[in-house]
Amino acid sequence: MEQTPLQRALASAPERSVEQAAQPDEEYFIVRVGELTLGVRSDLVREVTRMGPVTPLPRAPSFLLGVVGHRGEVVPLIDLLRFLGQGESKAGARSRLFLSEQGDYVVGFLADQVIGLRRVFVADKLAPPAGMGTTAEFLEGVVQSREFGTLSLLNLSRVVQAARQKALAR
Repeated sequence: MEQTPLQRALASAPERSVEQAAQPDEEYFIVRVGELTLGVRSDLVREVTRMGPVTPLPRAPSFLLGVVGHRGEVVPLIDLLRFLGQGESKAGARSRLFLSEQGDYVVGFLADQVIGLRRVFVADKLAPPAGMGTTAEFLEGVVQSREFGTLSLLNLSRVVQAARQKALAR
């Protein structure tokens, strides 16, 4: 049985478009913290939950708000704005806590708003701007987006490592 030209074209077409296959993408978990829109690699975020009572820790660095109890675990809670030197988060009724598990450590981060998961093309990533000071060392890059404006892609592993070192140094 002879194939029509359309059937031959469909049979020889690749599964995905060449442009789509040529631009690998990564999935990011997007949150708003103060005026910042931050993206965190989705594989580093374990879950999102509501804020519970926070128990402050004496002599802890200012970015370490304290600890929260979550499903039988005691989790340190980090204010990303304070850690990045961009201000201070205010916990409110709409605030959320997102948990990251890195090795043996589970760390909670305060977020004003959870936007959700988005795909970011690797080719769209730009180097962090030079004027960001110490914040730039904790960024994988930035992406300009119609939806968010500037999306800062946070290197959460580096944040957890630096926060842990600062907390232990006290």
